[in-house]
Amino acid sequence: MSSRNSPEPNPVENDAPSNASEQEEELADSDEDEQQEPVAGPSNPEKSKVLTKEALTDFQAAQEKAGIIYISRIPPGMQPAKVRHLMSAYGEIGRVFLQQEDPKRAHLRRKHTTTKKAHYTEGWVEFKNKKIARRVAEMLNAQPIGGKKGSRWRDDVWSMKYLPRFKWYMLTEQVAHESAMHTAKLRVELNQSRAEQHDYLRQVELARVLEKREKKKKEKEGDDATITKSVNPPAKRKERPDNGTTPKRRKLDAEDGSGLDRVLESVF
Repeated sequence: MSSRNSPEPNPVENDAPSNASEQEEELADSDEDEQQEPVAGPSNPEKSKVLTKEALTDFQAAQEKAGIIYISRIPPGMQPAKVRHLMSAYGEIGRVFLQQEDPKRAHLRRKHTTTKKAHYTEGWVEFKNKKIARRVAEMLNAQPIGGKKGSRWRDDVWSMKYLPRFKWYMLTEQVAHESAMHTAKLRVELNQSRAEQHDYLRQVELARVLEKREKKKKEKEGDDATITKSVNPPAKRKERPDNGTTPKRRKLDAEDGSGLDRVLESVF
């Protein structure tokens, strides 16, 4: 019965795979167009979905049951997808977060190496079962990553520990706090740099003004001295007539008088 109702194979379709692929592309394009079209609010079940009390209770129970492993060192070049793939071999994985390296360190590394991919320094892996998380941390800590021969991280060693009573929302708060502190630190450094630059420019401008003022003062003093010298030339010193009132003249007169007296005494 099924063979009678089943359609016979069409040799034309088998011989023309390009037409079939074109039809599939057209269907895919039509599906994408339908997905991109906006949907009204009331007719969209996802937007009208309300979180019930039972769902909230189940979510809280799942959070209490989950356990988190902290990896203190991520091998160079290992991405979050690779960490998830390696950890999923031991149990069901929830969320994975890897902390990227410092921007300054990344800039120096990209400057001296050829790789441009982001490197990560530490990470957190959430297991759905805390017992499995504890067992995995105890089993893999200080053990080689392993893998196929020639694998990039075959000889790298895991460094991890289980975080008891640590939940994912605590990690979210910690990351947000560190991000806020980093932003505040950058803002303080920028303000300090801006103040130092403003003070430096003010000092440069003040030095330029003082130098210009001193130069004008020297030019003005030189011009005044030239004008004074040209308008009031130095007066010549007048020689006073020697009328016998100067000390030199009186001394000469006294010497001449004493000689005359000696001559007269010798005559008489």
